[in-house]
Amino acid sequence: MTEQLHDAGTDLAAGISFDSARAEQLYRERARRLDDVIALRTPDRVPIIHYSMFWHATYAGISFRDAMYDYDKLEAADSKVIDLLEPDAVVPPHPINALGPAMEIMGYRGLEWPGHGVSDHQTYQYIDREYMSAKEYDDYIEDPSWFCFTRYLPRLIEACEPLDRLPAMAGVQHLRLVMASRYFAAAGVQEAFARMAKAGAETHRMLTRASRYATAMMARGYPLGHAAACNSPYDYFADYLRGSKGVMLDMFRNKDKLLAAMERAIPIIAKAPIRDIGDKPCRIVFLPMHWGLDGFMSPEQFKTFFWPQLRQVLMRLIDAGLTPLVLWEGDCTSRMEVIADIPKGKAIYWFERGDLFRAKEVLADTVCLRGNVPASLYNTAGPAEMRDYCRKLIEVVGKDGGFILDGAIGIPDEARTENVLEMYKTAREVGRYS
Repeated sequence: MTEQLHDAGTDLAAGISFDSARAEQLYRERARRLDDVIALRTPDRVPIIHYSMFWHATYAGISFRDAMYDYDKLEAADSKVIDLLEPDAVVPPHPINALGPAMEIMGYRGLEWPGHGVSDHQTYQYIDREYMSAKEYDDYIEDPSWFCFTRYLPRLIEACEPLDRLPAMAGVQHLRLVMASRYFAAAGVQEAFARMAKAGAETHRMLTRASRYATAMMARGYPLGHAAACNSPYDYFADYLRGSKGVMLDMFRNKDKLLAAMERAIPIIAKAPIRDIGDKPCRIVFLPMHWGLDGFMSPEQFKTFFWPQLRQVLMRLIDAGLTPLVLWEGDCTSRMEVIADIPKGKAIYWFERGDLFRAKEVLADTVCLRGNVPASLYNTAGPAEMRDYCRKLIEVVGKDGGFILDGAIGIPDEARTENVLEMYKTAREVGRYS
């Protein structure tokens, strides 16, 4: 097993070309701080990572639509926030925000976004739909790639509708492949590929900008907060294939099929971030959890349909030398003892609404904790209230290390600037261990 964390002698800045000696010094300090806190060593102070959906747009005075369509404005806005806050790690905004042009070209149906279904100043909205019927579990289990290419994509993306005419290619070999090539000349298929190629070219342009931006941030002295993402197997089906209602019913009506399909998906889910990170300096993988929470399934259902499969994904990532960053998007206080079953010092658990003080009692010897300043404090409180809350988190949850201060889900879009600044100030003044 490859170790993703490092001893005190490891060069955490290897291969990075810095803008200045000062930038290199700051990068090394921040990277060591993060590495120590993840490994449950006591760092010099509590780290704080910048993450937001559209607050950088709010702060810079641009519309959310601008953030999704204008790469120059997006980068300028985010860079302005980084200059203001000087966090210990940053997350380039492009994969969160800069999706408008490509989604519009392909006709993406999974979201409504600023300027396309919602107003220019409103965040995007997830559309909960069923893209796979309960009768299609066997098709998915038999050949996930074929199902994705000829069933899921045509239902999710307007440009891909003609691809439902393509046959399963896994059983076609040798000269039969020559005959099967006729399907690629079927009506609409070439047009589908052409439209997706246009969307792909735009996505490539965006991701090239994102890569340059990430490199520039590291050169200025900022480690990255994460470098890839994936999901739990249950959320994979609930969010993207069966829909929330469908998969909840499947726990009762199609239990064996759901379990078999999730088992089939585990290596597929884990392989993508392992491939995407490669040899990048940042080894952190972001996993947002949507459905394995107290309000959506019972503890017994969690132990059957959610945690065993998620744990397999986490272990594959850990065994590949990566650090899972699991965001529990809701209250999961009742299952903290269950999710403690992972190797010590190998992951980060970020809690939105769970009891972080109880998490300290249950999980402090196992995982680094992150969170969980409520959105209400950012949006409606004053700096004094923000300072008091952050102080309590630092003094209790941050005792002896193992804690990253952050918002419940980063900085809310409507956050007051003075409250954001107070959170950072408190981390630097109160969060020192030496």
